Amino acid sequence: MARPVKKKKICSLPVFQEFIPRNAVEDMPEVCMTVEEYETIRLMDFNGLNQQECADRMGVARTTVQAMYMAARKRMAACLVEGRPLKIVGGDYEVCDGDEQCCPGHHSKHRCPQYWKGRENMKLAVTYSNGQIFQHFGKTGEFKLYTIEDNKITSSEVISTNGEGHGALVGILKQQQVDTLICGGIGAGAQSALADAGITLYGGVQGSADEAVDALLAGKLSYDPAVHCDHHGHGHGEKHGHCHEGHGEGHCHGEGHGEGHCHGEGHGNGDGKGHGKGCGGQGQGQGHGQGNGQGRGGHGAH
Repeated sequence: MARPVKKKKICSLPVFQEFIPRNAVEDMPEVCMTVEEYETIRLMDFNGLNQQECADRMGVARTTVQAMYMAARKRMAACLVEGRPLKIVGGDYEVCDGDEQCCPGHHSKHRCPQYWKGRENMKLAVTYSNGQIFQHFGKTGEFKLYTIEDNKITSSEVISTNGEGHGALVGILKQQQVDTLICGGIGAGAQSALADAGITLYGGVQGSADEAVDALLAGKLSYDPAVHCDHHGHGHGEKHGHCHEGHGEGHCHGEGHGEGHCHGEGHGNGDGKGHGKGCGGQGQGQGHGQGNGQGRGGHGAH
């Protein structure tokens, strides 16, 4: 007697089930992806879960998830490379009821804007500056808070962050009972903190704060699921290089932002140049120091 196939648990059926290239060749055979294969893409590529977390969520073995995920990726590759239509249909699955025990984190990861259509109540925050969405989460001086009831904005207010940065900002949102954030750039650390706090993120959004909220409620918000923070490279790229025991040019290499220290041998006034990679970009800065002797600077740390 054949062993019964265990149904895979999914959170919801895909909102969009068919994709056709704009300039597709006529009569090109379509590629079919099962719903559970789609679910592995959603959980791992979109929500950032690893294979074991995905397996726990779907109620199957990790090896099963690995096989489904690889199959889904190959099907997507065929569509992208060969321009074939994609249809998500069929499979052995069951749809969960979406409660917190069934789907821990379902309420703290990216959701498709279609989810918000018809949602009754929520508390939403936007990084804010003069009516616009401020583009660096960790440096925002204000949040604009919106109370949503019956899928409509019932009240809004602007609050100050009092100069708090990065980690403390998530605490402010929690105190305000915010469950959704719209922002511009945001680093990986802050994204993890938001997910841990159960706050859904819509990053990479630009323009008017009010218009972005209206678009979210209408299921039409344009955002970047793979958002990162360019400002860590450009905004914090002004490093101060300190040349110790040296005169000449030093190069500082490091991740993130902070001070670059150039070391060398020499005398007189030294000028150091600092280079560092941040989140999404590169920063440069000039540094000056005092030293004795002659030589060329080495490399620095921060």
